[in-house]
Amino acid sequence: MIEPTPGMADILAPGLTRVLAPNPGPMTHWGTNTYLYGTDTLAVIDPGPPGEPHLNAILRAAGDRPITHILVTHAHLDHSPLAAKLAQMTGAPIYGFGRATDGRSPVMQTLAEQGMAGGGEGVDHAFQPDKTLSDGDVITGDGWHLDVLHTPGHFAGHLAFGTDGWWMSGDHVMDWASSLVSPPDGDLTDFMHTSHRLRALAPKRLFPGHGNPIEDPAARLDWLIDHRLTREAGILDALSSDPQSLRQITRRVYTDTDPAMQPAAERNVFAHLVDLVGRNRAKATPELSPDARFIRL
Repeated sequence: MIEPTPGMADILAPGLTRVLAPNPGPMTHWGTNTYLYGTDTLAVIDPGPPGEPHLNAILRAAGDRPITHILVTHAHLDHSPLAAKLAQMTGAPIYGFGRATDGRSPVMQTLAEQGMAGGGEGVDHAFQPDKTLSDGDVITGDGWHLDVLHTPGHFAGHLAFGTDGWWMSGDHVMDWASSLVSPPDGDLTDFMHTSHRLRALAPKRLFPGHGNPIEDPAARLDWLIDHRLTREAGILDALSSDPQSLRQITRRVYTDTDPAMQPAAERNVFAHLVDLVGRNRAKATPELSPDARFIRL
């Protein structure tokens, strides 16, 4: 599939239209995919970043069909901020898991309380849904429905929305890159659980938050799981009985990384270390934090 044009309405499946936001970048690929789902009435999934051009593009794609629902997969600044303005203009309620920090696992909540902030991935702390969603909920509109799946990992309150075997997967599964997992907003233990859960559902198609539709979800999820297991094996190989810092471990694992990407690499390694400590395969001293020293158990 060719690269989409920002602002253009692309029909991807019966009742499903994509409008690409004009926010390309190293973390967003071509930009954020905003989806419109429905026929007579519409749900807008992930309105995207703020900006009049993208707002107007969404309204043009909707045409004379009323927007009755606004759904947000997660509260990152490239997915959720435009929801408030769109709700103001259409009167549609905003649906999401909760506030940006809701749903964190206990270990991530502890890290956050200790002062660990996100890695610059852009959390939308102003996000506030009108209606909160939980795993297993069903959202209904005029002639359509969407099932709700809680898919934590990339983000604690991450959701996927699906029907008839296909899912809008947000940033959990993408066709162009592996998903970022950055504590305390991202949790690798949750990420792996969600990946296996999605794999077991045997989805027919995935429509991600960035990039093209995924036509072979099983293969992509297998790759995603194997990628993380390979990275875990490399980290375990780098660990020993001698305590090492996060930076030392990262340099042993990422041997050819651009220095500019070193902070991101360290956050990725730390996500794995949190998971390994939680599974009693590594130990952090004096306590779990990015400043700890780590040994293999």
